[in-house]
Amino acid sequence: MNFVPPHIDWAALTPVLIVLGAGLLGILVAAFVPRRARRGTQVALSALAIAGALVAVVWRWTVVTVDGPQEVAGGSLIEDGPALLAQGIIAIVALIGLLVIADRSEWGEDAFAAQVGTRPGSPEEAEAQRAGLSQTEVFPLVLFATGGMLLFPAAGDLLMMFVALEVLSLPLYLLSAMARRRRLLSQEAALKYFVLGAFSSAFFLMGAALLYGFSGSLRLSELAVAVPSTGGMDGLLLAGSVLLIVGLLFKVGAAPFHMWTPDVYQGAPTPITGFMAAATKVAAFGALLRFVYVVVPGLSWDLEPLLWGVAILTMGVGTVIALVQTDVKRMLAYSSIAHAGFVLVGVLALVQDGISSVLFYLLAYGLATVGAFAVVTLVRERDTEGNVTGEALHLSQWAGLGRRSPGLALAMTLFLLSFAGIPLTGGFIGKFTVFAAGVEGGATVLVVLAVLASAAAAFFYVRLVVLMFFTEPDGERTAVVRSEGLTSVAIAVCALGTVLLGVVPGPVLDLAQQAATFLP
Repeated sequence: MNFVPPHIDWAALTPVLIVLGAGLLGILVAAFVPRRARRGTQVALSALAIAGALVAVVWRWTVVTVDGPQEVAGGSLIEDGPALLAQGIIAIVALIGLLVIADRSEWGEDAFAAQVGTRPGSPEEAEAQRAGLSQTEVFPLVLFATGGMLLFPAAGDLLMMFVALEVLSLPLYLLSAMARRRRLLSQEAALKYFVLGAFSSAFFLMGAALLYGFSGSLRLSELAVAVPSTGGMDGLLLAGSVLLIVGLLFKVGAAPFHMWTPDVYQGAPTPITGFMAAATKVAAFGALLRFVYVVVPGLSWDLEPLLWGVAILTMGVGTVIALVQTDVKRMLAYSSIAHAGFVLVGVLALVQDGISSVLFYLLAYGLATVGAFAVVTLVRERDTEGNVTGEALHLSQWAGLGRRSPGLALAMTLFLLSFAGIPLTGGFIGKFTVFAAGVEGGATVLVVLAVLASAAAAFFYVRLVVLMFFTEPDGERTAVVRSEGLTSVAIAVCALGTVLLGVVPGPVLDLAQQAATFLP
């Protein structure tokens, strides 16, 4: 029996190859470039790689528009409209998130531990901080995670989907443990993320194994063909699909698989939280969209009750628990859970507009999320001696921020209004299109519940706005720090994007409509 190697169109893999290749170069930079030039080299390399990947995605979009979608690497990867648009959104969000990750405060301090291997609070850690050491390995890890995210929504078979899942997850586990302050909390968060991530991977693998036993193939297209004729193996098919979907729902932070989200969002370095919260959701929902729209339509009658239950529970849990949070990062974490429920409305619509609306929503949500967490990195607390220390995370510490820094408070207000779905923001257009797709797909009851949850969620967003602009500050416990300027650029770009998506959404919606067809 002769082995016939698959033909690989390397040009179609250009975005992924650029990012992963730069990640490998980043490891060499960390090993051989002198310490003084190491950080600048890593930042430039990472920014050029992600920007190059974005340009490559645009180029491949023009090719697919002319030549049509195609299978790559023997069908392991798919180059079609949804995959390329998801990759473009990931590249945009990752590039903006990189600005926040690379930024340093006015006294040269970044968000990451000077030496991650040292024990929190030990003399070795203090000595590393005094020496001004910088953990530049952050940048290759961000690139590897971004490379896995680019692969995830383009995966055409379950094995490649699992590989992409692990490539994006493993660097995030490490990055979550690297916070400069509250190191023990950061390490605890990373451990929880890793353990629960291992469970989700096990669910995914078991589901893939059952689906392979059912169809004899890991290819999504062949699974879709096999679904109508179950041959008496309905249980194998349903169990495999449910387990696989559970693995994907973990990554999007849907309830009841959300337990890692608040702890990891709170404990991880805030720039990593913003990057992870935005980019991972895009990648995971891209993969979930492909599985649901390619394989699940033949199982919609069987899986619809389960998926509806997950969507309703996700919106309810995220909204209700966010109402009682007093920590800004935990509030945004539960907000992200609620948003996962809103996006699931578009996923469950099972109409073409559901694909385009979900992708638009993810872009609007990603910009607002990176911008909001970027603002959090600049709002710091003071100790009893007046020294500026860690981030001001208690809601009470944000009182009067509109007087201390009107521009920063206005930007945060814009992002919160976008989360709430207020008109003239990208969040409003995203929610409107997702809910319209849900109605078109016959999920009117689910849309009504989503609208009610969205209205209730507006309370905790408005509460923070009231604190910033209409509440007297309690002393001088809060300060707004200056940085090198990269975070300010990221906030400005996110604010501009949020406004443009709300005021002139037409071009992006048209682009999403053109991309809303999966290759069978």
